[in-house]
Amino acid sequence: MKSTFAVRTMRAGELELALEWARQEGWNPGLDDAPAFWEADPSGFFVAALGEVPVGCISLVRYSESFAFLGLYIVHPEFRGRGYGKALWDKVISFAGDRTVGLDGVVAQQDNYRRYGFQSAYRTLRYGGIPKMPDVAGRVDVAPVTQGKLEGLLRYDAGIFPGLRYSFLSAWCGAPRLRKSVMVGGGKRIRGYGTIRRCFEGHKIGPLFANSPEVASALLANLLSQTSGGPVYLDVPAENAEAIGLAEAYGLSPVFETARMYRGDAPEMPLNRIFAITTLELG
Repeated sequence: MKSTFAVRTMRAGELELALEWARQEGWNPGLDDAPAFWEADPSGFFVAALGEVPVGCISLVRYSESFAFLGLYIVHPEFRGRGYGKALWDKVISFAGDRTVGLDGVVAQQDNYRRYGFQSAYRTLRYGGIPKMPDVAGRVDVAPVTQGKLEGLLRYDAGIFPGLRYSFLSAWCGAPRLRKSVMVGGGKRIRGYGTIRRCFEGHKIGPLFANSPEVASALLANLLSQTSGGPVYLDVPAENAEAIGLAEAYGLSPVFETARMYRGDAPEMPLNRIFAITTLELG
């Protein structure tokens, strides 16, 4: 009996499988990304299956009535070349409706995304390596993100990221066993914040949002002090020359490139305040 192909929303536990596939693809997700990803939009993660066998996955996180972000688009290697990926894409992209849709596309796939109406907005460079630690102590006060400070942080984030992501960020900045979030300022005077998390290889920093390079540097130094060696990675908008300079000042080098692409009107984002995006999967 031939198994039936279907696209459906993910069940409990299947997001962990998608992130394991992402690890196998070399995307190096965080060890505890799944709970925060799920909080972003529990109905935004999809699996393609033959009967009960998952063959592909994709996410379409709908942040608002006007903006969504697409990621985690993977077909398992055993099932590639059979049309399952296109069927998965076509089904899920229709759920975006009239929303502007963003994604971070690898170089090899950007022409394919253009055929679906996506246009490049800016390049993103992943910087990585064993960081060196410039002396920036004492210039800017950096404090941990605590539950009581989340409301101000959420307002600050909404001034930079084009969608509201309160539930996601509450989870993203929690779970202190495998991640750490810090900020500069408080209340209505927040000047920046950032998160570092353990990944399958080393650590990733994202987001790293700051009103100035000085604040970004202080946040970065504090986050790097949370590690015990090993490589660190952050995804930097190439148009932010000060962010590139900061990554290089900490001894990191470009290792990977994507393009932020949009279908629909590209949202206005203050790239001069984005020193590292949050994730390639969710924006």
